[in-house]
Amino acid sequence: MLKFISFGSGSSGNSYFLYTETDGLLIDAGVGVRALKRHFKEYGLSLSNVKNILVTHDHADHVRCVGNLSRDYDIPVYATERVHQGIRNNYCVKCKISPERTKIIEKGSTFQINDFTITSFGVPHDSTDCVGYQVRYNDVCFVVMTDVGHVTDEMKPFIASANYLVIEANHDEEMLLRGSYPKHLQQRILSDNGHLSNYNCGVAITENATPELKHVWLCHISEDNNHPELARKTVEQVLRSHGIIAGTDFQLEVLRRKIPSEIYDLV
Repeated sequence: MLKFISFGSGSSGNSYFLYTETDGLLIDAGVGVRALKRHFKEYGLSLSNVKNILVTHDHADHVRCVGNLSRDYDIPVYATERVHQGIRNNYCVKCKISPERTKIIEKGSTFQINDFTITSFGVPHDSTDCVGYQVRYNDVCFVVMTDVGHVTDEMKPFIASANYLVIEANHDEEMLLRGSYPKHLQQRILSDNGHLSNYNCGVAITENATPELKHVWLCHISEDNNHPELARKTVEQVLRSHGIIAGTDFQLEVLRRKIPSEIYDLV
């Protein structure tokens, strides 16, 4: 059985874990090693359960501890060439990934890591490069897209393919525009290479979800320009306006910034 845990989702650090009895795939490594070690132990797991790491992009909240994890536990790290270059140039990543553990993937390619069949796809964001991942394990399809400026035509089929979907609902536009962020930062967040609002997240799910979708997790919630309950309610309202009922048609939950989620069975 495939299982899923979020160990952090937001600008403080992002890290998601997909695992089976024999394999483990960490998506992003922006949560500190000490915190990850503690969280894994609390779930009866060990960082030695992580066999491979996927990286979405090179911002610090997604890669801060990737070099340490890779070195200390001898873990290969998969990312595009531009993301690997961004990690090498990122001063927040004190420990760099060794060449022998650096695995290059092509954006838009499908590749195999043990029993996981993985497809990367482009995601618009103001990083050196940014991808989302579709992960297939047996009959289960898990999709993650975080730090989403806007939903492109390339991304839509991946939403449609998902049984389980992690998608950004970063901000409430009204909170952002009325908040303390300077104009240039507001404009960056609202741009096509910024972050996805609650409303636009709801629209993306509404327009692309299929009856095969079982569970949606809203990720990368802003601490200053959003609230977990507001994100959930806004997305629910958008869905309901199109006849989709969260909790009936599929489950809808919010991943917390610093609090690990429960363990989810993906069946």
